[in-house]
Amino acid sequence: MKFLVSNDDGVNTRGIKTLAKHLKTFGEVVTFAPNRDRSGASNSLTLDRPIRVQKIDDDVYSVHGTPTDCVHLAVTGVMDEEPDMVVSGINNSANLGDDVLYSGTVAAAIEGRYLGLPAIAVSIVMDSCKDNNRKRNYDTAAYFVNRIVEHVITHPLPRDTILNVNVPNLDIDDIKGMKVTRLGYRHKAENAIPTTDPRGFKMYWIGPAGPEADAGEGTDFHAVRNGFVSITPIQTDMTKHTFIDELNQWAKRI
Repeated sequence: MKFLVSNDDGVNTRGIKTLAKHLKTFGEVVTFAPNRDRSGASNSLTLDRPIRVQKIDDDVYSVHGTPTDCVHLAVTGVMDEEPDMVVSGINNSANLGDDVLYSGTVAAAIEGRYLGLPAIAVSIVMDSCKDNNRKRNYDTAAYFVNRIVEHVITHPLPRDTILNVNVPNLDIDDIKGMKVTRLGYRHKAENAIPTTDPRGFKMYWIGPAGPEADAGEGTDFHAVRNGFVSITPIQTDMTKHTFIDELNQWAKRI
């Protein structure tokens, strides 16, 4: 097996290094990741300039671009051989519910899927923003990723599907198991936070993500809150098929 590893936190973060180390159980691992934190980059591609790719270690490449750039470049020309699987993470915070729309970590996995490869995104779930200074149990997350990878190797994913995995920030012995879930969703984001630059011009920070809205049993939110690893199959087909007939009837009357 040959794995392509990426993330949105940056090439030098502990999460991606832990993930790469654990995946070497199965074979070769090549890392292509942003040169800096690109959290929230979503599925953006850099099209207005060339992208610098620097080799910084054996099979480790720092990319001056987005997570999607990293996977796209690696698969479409930089790597000598196409990888067998893309694994993105280990993200240093949750990617639950609506978070997947903005997440660069999930976007890297989606790009792998668009390019025809099985793909998994994995994140650690902290209790709250106040816990950011707590130790992150990356080895716990990597252990469960390995178990999921073992399954995907022998039970291939549907062509339009990636797995979005969220792991509670707990020791392995405290994890209650794994649950297959659906995405929950949040209330709308909190208000932008105004600030002022040194010259007196008004600027804004994007406000925090909204609180949980749909977080009941069966959702990814509920699983991790109760000590389970959440595995959510995400499909890349965004068409709302159940609305096509109704919309067709409207279109015919125009």
